[in-house]
Amino acid sequence: MYLWVTPSGGKLWRWGYRFESKEKLMSFGKYPDVSLAQARDRHKEARKLLASKIDPMAQRKADKTFERTASENSFANVAALWWKHWSVGKNSRHVLQVTRRMNADILPRLGTRPIAEIKAPEVVEMVKAIQTRGARDIAKRALETVGQIFGYGNRSRVRRVQPLPNNLRRASYFKLYPKPTTPESMLKSCQRFSSELRFIKLPL
Repeated sequence: MYLWVTPSGGKLWRWGYRFESKEKLMSFGKYPDVSLAQARDRHKEARKLLASKIDPMAQRKADKTFERTASENSFANVAALWWKHWSVGKNSRHVLQVTRRMNADILPRLGTRPIAEIKAPEVVEMVKAIQTRGARDIAKRALETVGQIFGYGNRSRVRRVQPLPNNLRRASYFKLYPKPTTPESMLKSCQRFSSELRFIKLPL
């Protein structure tokens, strides 16, 4: 982390890092609005995310997407409404785990998409991305969460949203394979659900 001085005299806290073989540059705010101690705290949190194989900038973008009011039918907006409804009465630790899972793995990929336009292959790609880091249980739980969000959107009559099929919404319906297969084999196992969504057997 370093303090970058612009030609006009402005000062910004910056940090350069690599993620998936790409050079990235993250800003932690302007100095003196953001003190050295605050910048160090933000840098520390960003390094923790990177150590967990999460892109800190994508995480920050997902956090902002989750917090701000998105377009009415965006996945992020429906997810926020679902979370507000779902979290009532839940164990605080469980709520925190689901929130982290949404911010780390789900919203960076699906958050800005209109929920009615999200197709099954996009969900498969999300699951595959989680599986590639060896987090098969997290992949299964993320898929459960996505299914619940789609179901909530359908029950709430969000325009044009179709519910995910049962074997996408309920992890207990999944056939557990001993080894992950390729995304191509996942898609070949799809059965017709509708013009938008399909039944998928996922190797979770």
